[in-house]
Amino acid sequence: MTLPFFPAVLVGWAFVAALMLALWFVQRARQDAGVVDVGWAAGLGFLALFYAAVSGPEPPRRWLVAALAAAWAFRLAIYLLRDRVIGKEEDGRYRALRRHWGRHAQIGLLLFFQGQALADVVFSIPFLVAMRNPAPGFGAAHAAGVLVWLVAVAGESVADAQLARFRADPANRGRTCRAGLWGWSRHPNYFFEWLHWWSYVLLAAGSPWWWVNLFAPALMLYFLFKVTGIPTTEARALVTRGDDYRDYQRTVSAFVPRPPRRRGE
Repeated sequence: MTLPFFPAVLVGWAFVAALMLALWFVQRARQDAGVVDVGWAAGLGFLALFYAAVSGPEPPRRWLVAALAAAWAFRLAIYLLRDRVIGKEEDGRYRALRRHWGRHAQIGLLLFFQGQALADVVFSIPFLVAMRNPAPGFGAAHAAGVLVWLVAVAGESVADAQLARFRADPANRGRTCRAGLWGWSRHPNYFFEWLHWWSYVLLAAGSPWWWVNLFAPALMLYFLFKVTGIPTTEARALVTRGDDYRDYQRTVSAFVPRPPRRRGE
C-alpha cells in the first residue's frame, strides 16, 4: 500500500493522537503524567515504521531510515520508562502543572498530551522526507548520515548509562554528576539527541525537499534552550543542589561537550 505524503502524515497523526489519549487515561488512573514522555518517544518509532510501510516499493532506503528512527525512538522510550515511570514519583514538572491548573488539571493534561501527539507528527516529517528521497544509490552524504546517527545514539546511550550509575549510588544524593561525558557537558544527553536529528538532513541529500529537514534540529535546539530542556532542568538542579550546581555551571559547558574550564578562568 502506498499513501501520498500528506495523507500518510494525517493517518499517522490520528494514530499518535489515539495513543496519547490512551496514555492520558493511564496517567489519570496512576496520577503520574510521566508516561507522556515515553509516549512521545515511542510514537516517533511507530510513525517511522508506519511511514516505511506506506511509502511503496521505492526507494529501498525507506527501511534503513525506518530502522534508524525506530531504534533511536524505542531505545529512548525504554530508558524513559525505567528512569521516570517504573517505581518513580511523578516528575516535578507535571506536579507543577497540576498545581497550576488546579481543578482543571485533567483538561489541561489532556490538551498537553494531544500537543505531544502533534509534536510527534511535526518531528516525524524528516523521516518521511528521507524515506521518499528520489536520489538514486547511496552516496557519501547518506553514509555520513548513518555515521552521525551512530555517534549520536552511542553518545546519548553512554550519557544515560553514566547518569544512571551515578544516581544508583546513595552516596551521590544531592551531588552533581561529573562522570564521563557529564564532566564535559552539563547536558550531553540533550546534545546527542539534537545531533541525531542531523542524520535525516544528510539522508535526505539529493531530494528537492531536503531543506525541510533543517527545521528539526533548529526546532529541537529552540526547545532545549528556551522551553522545556535546559532552563527547567537547571532551575530544579539549583534548588536541589545549590552551590554545587552553581560551580558546575561555571566550569562545565552547557551543551557542546568540551574540556571543563578551570576554576577562576
